[in-house]
Amino acid sequence: MVIDFSEKVVLVAGGTGGLGRAVSLAFLAHGARVAVTWRREDEFLALKNASAEGAHRLAGFQVNATDVREALNLADQILSRWNRLDVLVNAVGGYAGGIPLWELEPQVFERMLDLNLRATYALARAVAPSMMARKSGVIVNVASRAAWEHAAGASAYAASKAAAVALIDSLAADLAGTGVRVNSILPSIIDTEANRKAMPQADFSKWPKPEEIAEAVLLLASDAARVIHGAAIPVFGNR
Repeated sequence: MVIDFSEKVVLVAGGTGGLGRAVSLAFLAHGARVAVTWRREDEFLALKNASAEGAHRLAGFQVNATDVREALNLADQILSRWNRLDVLVNAVGGYAGGIPLWELEPQVFERMLDLNLRATYALARAVAPSMMARKSGVIVNVASRAAWEHAAGASAYAASKAAAVALIDSLAADLAGTGVRVNSILPSIIDTEANRKAMPQADFSKWPKPEEIAEAVLLLASDAARVIHGAAIPVFGNR
């Protein structure tokens, strides 16, 4: 199977983080023009350095992806620059856990809703109209295994990820017949530097690698997955 994104424009929101970086580099390696959102400039510069010969096809935007106005402005900038937007991958997210609900502070709950749900809404709302106008496009939202398996101490995280899956599922129904495909992926704990620091005693060998998740994202975004729409796909294997 040949996956080629030459001439395609891809937005990877959260594209400089542990998973987002791997997704961004994968799309660049397959010929795409890639726009990423970033909150830390050093992470964007590191991504640009890692992209090597693909750096001229990479653009970064300092954006709060949870803000509706900023998301709309981002979509406008990408369309103005490249006159198209073919793929949105939303890798914006955050985790808070180990806290029983009665001890969960309201600001932590709101932060989980912001990162895991409101960003999904703001970004999808921003890009869907231009995709519908072209009758072509793909949205891949990074949810979590926790959307299905609701562990103790993870109420805010699980609720926000489950809500995001429901949002994308409903969006898929909204977009039926438009030529725009929408799906969620559900990773477990991903083998990133941040997760290793947070759980130093864990067995890292059982965690999926960011590059493995990125390959699944590429497949879903490609024409090879044109019959996949409205799915929530586990991407944690059987480790």
